[in-house]
Amino acid sequence: MKRKPTLETVAREAGVSIPTVSQVLRGTGRISESTRSKVLEAAKRLHYVRDSRAAAMRSGENREIGFVINRLANPFNAEVISGVVDLLEAEGFLVSVLDAEDDAARQSRHIEAFIRHGRGGLLWVPAISTAPETIEMLTTHAIPTVTFLRPASPDIDHVGIRNADATAVATGHLADLGHRRIAYLGGDDMASVRRERIAGYERALAERGLGPAIIWPSLDSKIAGLRAMTALRAAHPEVTAVVCNGDMVALGACLGLIRAGLEPGRDVSVTGFDDIQDAAVATPPLTTMAVSPRMLGRKLARVLLERIRDPGMPVSVSETTAELVVRGTSGAPGGAISLSPQH
Repeated sequence: MKRKPTLETVAREAGVSIPTVSQVLRGTGRISESTRSKVLEAAKRLHYVRDSRAAAMRSGENREIGFVINRLANPFNAEVISGVVDLLEAEGFLVSVLDAEDDAARQSRHIEAFIRHGRGGLLWVPAISTAPETIEMLTTHAIPTVTFLRPASPDIDHVGIRNADATAVATGHLADLGHRRIAYLGGDDMASVRRERIAGYERALAERGLGPAIIWPSLDSKIAGLRAMTALRAAHPEVTAVVCNGDMVALGACLGLIRAGLEPGRDVSVTGFDDIQDAAVATPPLTTMAVSPRMLGRKLARVLLERIRDPGMPVSVSETTAELVVRGTSGAPGGAISLSPQH
C-alpha cells in the first residue's frame, strides 16, 4: 500500500524545499511562476490533499462549516444549501450538512459533533423544541453561529423572512380577485414561522372584513397537500381559495384539485410560499410568495463570514421580504366546487 503523500514527498518530487511547497499550496510568499507550476504538478501527480485539520491547528483557523438543517428532503432547504455552498466554497470553506429532521435531541447530537470536530462556524435551523442547553453549549464554545428561519437567541445572528407580511399579501391578492372564503393550508406545528404566516393571513382577513379564518393543518409535502386539500374541500365546500404554508403543500393541493376534476386558478385558487424551482414549471405554474431560496442561502453565508471575520461585531438580524409572483393558480372565482371528489 502506498504511503500518504506529505509536504516532504511533494518537495522531494518537485526538487524544492518544504517551506516552498507550503507557501505554494497556501497561495502565500513570493514564488516564481515556474516554481509554483512545478510544485502544483508534483502535488497533482502524487494526489496530495492538504490536511485542513492540521493546518487549522497550526494557524488557529478552521475552514470547515457545519449546517444543521431541519428537513433536508424539502426542496426549499436543498436550494438554500446550494446557495450557501456556492458562496462558502468560493471563499475556501468546506460545508458539512446534517439533517436533524426537526428532532431536538438529534439536533443536539449533531451540534456536539460539530463542536467536537472543531468546525469554524455553524449555520442552523433550530428544532421546534430546542433546549436552552443547546444554545448555552454554542455560546460557551464561542462558535460563530447564524440561525436561519427560526430565531433561537437574541445573542445569535439571524436570517429570516417577513412571514406575516408575505401571507398578508398573498391573502390580499386572493381577496382582490374576488374570493371571500379563503383558507390557510399547511404546517402541522406552531413553530414561529407558521405562527407568523397564520397571523398575516388572519390580519388580511380582518382588514377586509372576511372570515371566519379556516386553518387546515398538513405536512409540507406534495402527498400530504393532496390529501389535505381533499379533506378541506369535503369539510368546507364554500372555500374558493387557499393560502399555503409552502410551495410543496401548494403543489400537492393543486394535484388534489386536478384529481377531483377541478382546475387550479379557475375553480379554486392556490398560492404557495418560497418559489422553489418546481413552482414555475408546474402545470399550471404556481402563484407564490418568492424569497429566492438560492439567493437566501448566499445571504446566510455572507452573514456567517462577517461573524467569522469580526467576532466582536453587534448581533445582526436580517429579514427578507417575499414578493408576490402571480402565475396560473390564482384567478377570479370560477366554476362550482364538487362536494364529492373524483378518484
